[in-house]
Amino acid sequence: MSGEEQDLYEVLNVTKTASKAEIKKAYHKAALASHPDKVPEDQREEADIKFKGVSQAYEILNDDQNRALYDQHGMAAFEKGGAGGANGFPGGVDMDDILAQMFGGGMGGMGGMPGMGGMGGMGPGGKRAKGKNEVQQYEVTLEELYKGKTTRFASTKSMICEHCKGSGGKEKAKAKHCDSCKGAGRATRLRPVGPGLVTQETVPCSTCSGRGSFYADKDKCKKCKGVRTVKTRKILELYIPPGSREGEKIVLAGEADQDPDDASPGDIIFELEEAEHKTFQRAGADLQAQLDVSLAEALTGFNRVVLTHLDGRGLQLHIQQPEGKVLRPDQILKVPGEGMPIKRSDARGDLYLTVNVEFPQDGWLKDDAAVERVRAVLPPTEVKKDAKTPEVVDEILEFEEVQNLDGYGAGSDDPRAGGDWEDEDDGAEGAQCTQQ
Repeated sequence: MSGEEQDLYEVLNVTKTASKAEIKKAYHKAALASHPDKVPEDQREEADIKFKGVSQAYEILNDDQNRALYDQHGMAAFEKGGAGGANGFPGGVDMDDILAQMFGGGMGGMGGMPGMGGMGGMGPGGKRAKGKNEVQQYEVTLEELYKGKTTRFASTKSMICEHCKGSGGKEKAKAKHCDSCKGAGRATRLRPVGPGLVTQETVPCSTCSGRGSFYADKDKCKKCKGVRTVKTRKILELYIPPGSREGEKIVLAGEADQDPDDASPGDIIFELEEAEHKTFQRAGADLQAQLDVSLAEALTGFNRVVLTHLDGRGLQLHIQQPEGKVLRPDQILKVPGEGMPIKRSDARGDLYLTVNVEFPQDGWLKDDAAVERVRAVLPPTEVKKDAKTPEVVDEILEFEEVQNLDGYGAGSDDPRAGGDWEDEDDGAEGAQCTQQ
């Protein structure tokens, strides 16, 4: 299928494996939601176009033969009435009958479907209502999303030639009728789709570029050479408000390429993509970071700058440890109002700090005297009251340090062994879970 046409399954919001019943149910729901009589008057034109698209999708996908053609060839299978029927619809179904059943009357005067023998989707003068949008990803840092960003960039775009007003010819020159396509702007060709199989498809005529007529070389516009558009460099400005999120779209309306066949140009749409940050993680308007403290700070408290915020400010925390309270590993400290800005307000999210206690390096206790001084200030080790002393005590055991539990139960086939579990896809039936 062409990348420019909308997927009919998406129009009805169904999967490609949907049954006829599911397609019919989805069609009734979508048609009711988009019916022009169900929306305010100023929205009826847009609803009219959407309703036609919904009806077109239903008529194709509800017919087994037409659905198979669409799945294989896309909308090219229905060009020039290849699968057309009554009222421009495939399958010979009269839409007035369907509309009468749904809404108590037909849609007389609504015109045909887009691309199905009518003027659906067209604007004044037979032009397409709007040009194609240009969508691109735009990576931004968390700092830029926090503070906001305004940037200017140069865009090279197609503009309608002012010299010939988009006609492609000199003043008073007349375009020649295209004999190759008989003025239709389209040509039919056969395309192989498999061994011994071909399909018929409709493509823009190469002689007239799909316009049905063309200018001789001597009659072409000197500025655009008959192309009807010229390349122009323009400076555009992109503004990202503080607090914007990944996936949000910044729209520069009407800044896409111009085409004389469009009633108006499309938009340039930037979809924000948040770059990974080395210090902060974000969830909505909240931020999370790791708070690294020494063992001495965890035990006694501190008053210092703990990290640099996204706007360059140093965040200072004053931690006091009254009555011997200490910071423990993985403890969470919440700092209200130090998260991300919330768009269109003065509020901010919160900052969550996860405590990470950094223990001293090996060998920091130089001698037995230093060990005894540390033991003197730390709480004594308490023996549990119910603990019993074994009658036999083994000799002093030797030990070695290991990095993880990968060796725990290794080679035993016991599912409680250490390390990561690996699922074996050997076709055997998996374990069943039962409720007691």
